[in-house]
Amino acid sequence: MITQPYVIRPVRTDEWEKVKELRLAALQDPVAPIAFLETYETSSAQPDTFWQERTERAAQEQGLIRQFVAETADGSWAGSVTAFVEAAGSASLLDDPVEVDQAHIVGVFVRPEHRGTGVVAQLFDAAVAWAWAREAPRLERVRLFVHQENRRAAAFYERFGFRPSGSVLPMPGDPSAEELEYVLPRP
Repeated sequence: MITQPYVIRPVRTDEWEKVKELRLAALQDPVAPIAFLETYETSSAQPDTFWQERTERAAQEQGLIRQFVAETADGSWAGSVTAFVEAAGSASLLDDPVEVDQAHIVGVFVRPEHRGTGVVAQLFDAAVAWAWAREAPRLERVRLFVHQENRRAAAFYERFGFRPSGSVLPMPGDPSAEELEYVLPRP
C-alpha cells in the first residue's frame, strides 16, 4: 500500500490522455463488469476526439459535470470520481425519473495500490463539496448506484454517509442483477 499525500483537483482540458488512460485502467479492474456501464473494448475503440470532448465537458468550471482526480507527487493519478447535475423532471443516466435537483456520482475508481489510503474519501469530499457549492440549481442530494454484489463499494458509501434509498433498478445489460440507489441528503 502506498501512503503519500494526494492533490485532489478537477481535471484540466489538456489532460484527455490521462483521463483516457485512467478510465481504461478502471475498465480492466476485476470488478469493472459490476462497477461500470461500459466495457474496455468499447472505450478503447473510441477516437481521441471522444476523450478530448469528454475531458473538456468534465473540466468546465461552471459546467454541469466535474471530474476530480487524486494526483500523486510525481504527477501520476491514483484515482478519480465524476459528479454531474441531474435536473428535477428529467430522466437520469439509468432512465429513472429525477424527482429533485441532485448530483449523481459515477466513475469511482482508485488504482489497487492506492486503495486503503483514504484517497477515495478525499475524492468524495471534493465531489460532494462541488455539489453543495452549486447555486443554480441548488442541489438537494447527491446520489449514486451500486451493483448488488459490490459490497466493498457499498460499505465505503455507507461509511461516508450515503444511505440506501430503497430504489432498485435493473442493471443495464443484465436485468437479472440490480443496481441499488444510495443517497446523501443536503446537510
